[in-house]
Order: sequence, then structure tokens, then C-alpha cells
Amino acid sequence: MKIEDATVLVTGANRGTGLAFTRELLIRGARKVCAGARDPAAVTQSGVQPLRLDVTKSDDVAAAVELASDVTLVINNAGIAQPGGFLAPDSEDVARRIFETNFFAVLRMSKAFAPILKANGGGALLNVLSVASWTNRGQLAAYSASKSAAWSLTNALRNELVAQKTQVLGLHMGFVDTDLARGFDVPKSNPVKRALDGLESGLDEVLADEITLQVKQGMTAARPSYLPQTS
Repeated sequence: MKIEDATVLVTGANRGTGLAFTRELLIRGARKVCAGARDPAAVTQSGVQPLRLDVTKSDDVAAAVELASDVTLVINNAGIAQPGGFLAPDSEDVARRIFETNFFAVLRMSKAFAPILKANGGGALLNVLSVASWTNRGQLAAYSASKSAAWSLTNALRNELVAQKTQVLGLHMGFVDTDLARGFDVPKSNPVKRALDGLESGLDEVLADEITLQVKQGMTAARPSYLPQTS
């Protein structure tokens, strides 16, 4: 789909990748950009329409549908992470909290806005995923698992929505230069331009950086990239 003249809703739009999406959408000529955030006052980007939206709350999502019924592109960007493995004492509570935002909220938003996209000609969903969709080293165990689930959800939605001509794009990326990854001393990328280029080119999937490409290619190696690697 084309970004020019599109009406877009971005979740988690007050900072990080979400904020970067709103800026790039305006540069590309989007007609309206709705910036969803738990606290609309935290949205400081000029030229966007702040929208109260806690994606974990059904009432907020329903209200967003009413206020943004002209949307043609939904970017499911909101996400959370917490370091730790599955053997940590609090891992079950951590996993439930992370899945609520990273998986169930994407499902909730997609179900709510699918009829809106259909009514507006099909449009698109862009789901922000991760290289962690394909590999889990244990440092961010629940986050990785939630992104694996979100990847599977994205693939299912692509098949379920093809009949109404809704494009579904999964954005996979490594560590991004945002607050979420501030504590990790690793190369970081800015995937937003690649994601929107891919959307406008009609792609189903965008691999935003070199590490993501390497991991995806390594999934079919003799020793697949998702297994522990020996020296």
C-alpha cells in the first residue's frame, strides 16, 4: 500500500520505534497519523493526533475504533521486555505480563481493526516483531517467546485477511536504538524506513538488519541458528 494520503494508527507512539514511525509517516505524506499511547500527553510529535490507547485494555481499543474509523494502516508497535530466563522465580508472572502486551494486544487490535480496514478498502497491518521470534538465548526468555507467538499470529492473520485484500507485514529486527535496548552493548539499527519501504513494495516480511538476515538464513543450516552454537 502507499503511505501518501493514508490514515495511520501507531501503537506505543510516544517514544522509540513508535515515535520514529510517526515522524517517517509524516515525511512520506500520510494524511493523518493517530499516535496511540497510555498517556496522550506523552505524545510530543507535532502534526499527529494523540489518542489514549492502552492496548491491554479492551475498552481503550473499542474507543480507538470509534475515534479512528477512517484508518487504512495499523502499526502494532507497542511492546515490552524484561531480562531473565524461564527458570527465574518470577518467570510465570513475567511471561503473562509480557504476553498480554506483545501477543494478546496485537490479537486484540487486529481483530478490532480488521473490519475497519475492510470497509476502507483493505489497507494493511504492520506488526513489529523481532529477530527473537526465531531464537531464544534465555536472556529475554519471555520476550522472545511472546515474539515467536506474535510471528505465528502474523502469519495466520495474513492468511485470514487475504480475502479482504488486507496486506499483513511482519517486521523482524535485532536490537533497535531505543530505550528498550539501552542496557545492551550490541549493534543497534533503525528499521522504520525499511519497514515502510517494504510495505509500499507489497512485501509480507521485512528483515531490517544484518543480524536478522543472518539468523533467518541460519535456521536451515546444519546447526540451525536457534540451537546453542558451539565454537
